[in-house]
Amino acid sequence: MKFNLLTLFPEAIENYLNSSILKIAQDKKTAKFELHNFRDFADNKHKKVDDTPYGGGAGMVLQAQPIFDCIQSIKQKDPNTFVLFPSPRGKTLNQAKLQELANKPSITLICGRYEGLDQRAIDLCVDEEISLGDFILCGGELPSLCIVEGITRLLPEVLGNQESHQHESFGENLDGKKKHPVYTKPEEFQGLKVPEVLLSGHHAKINEWQNQNLKD
Repeated sequence: MKFNLLTLFPEAIENYLNSSILKIAQDKKTAKFELHNFRDFADNKHKKVDDTPYGGGAGMVLQAQPIFDCIQSIKQKDPNTFVLFPSPRGKTLNQAKLQELANKPSITLICGRYEGLDQRAIDLCVDEEISLGDFILCGGELPSLCIVEGITRLLPEVLGNQESHQHESFGENLDGKKKHPVYTKPEEFQGLKVPEVLLSGHHAKINEWQNQNLKD
């Protein structure tokens, strides 16, 4: 899968894209990441990409032109890329949406900044707005990374154990519930012990305990 990320701060997310699961996905050629600084597409000599909002108000608004031109440049090479804009106005992201997006061959994410993005860029370029919840961040880089990682870990051969998808929170075997508590060595820590049933080796009883401790 190909990911394009439009951002004014590529250095802020480049290291994360080259670590852990995302690095594994690149090494296996399962995912490819390309960063685009849409400031490079500004049509003025000072590379200015924001201006004051029409109608007044605090802060600055990202202009439509640099983002529109950047998207058009991407689509010359990747005409079918699906464009996402992380925004509080979008539908809240969930695991089902990530699984749907994982079937797309190419995704482009626009990382917003300041007071928002000129609506005309959204109208002309964006296929879907997605929200991570009812809270505000300084920019779209962190939400975009959450979306990228959530999708990438679903791609074939990225996780070492493909059964992980079935048994994790919101996995297909949990009917939308959250995973049971998990433990590892040592058997006792700070006076807290691992539940005896997990040490018993009795798989039927262990499965029963795990099912009883799923969270709604």
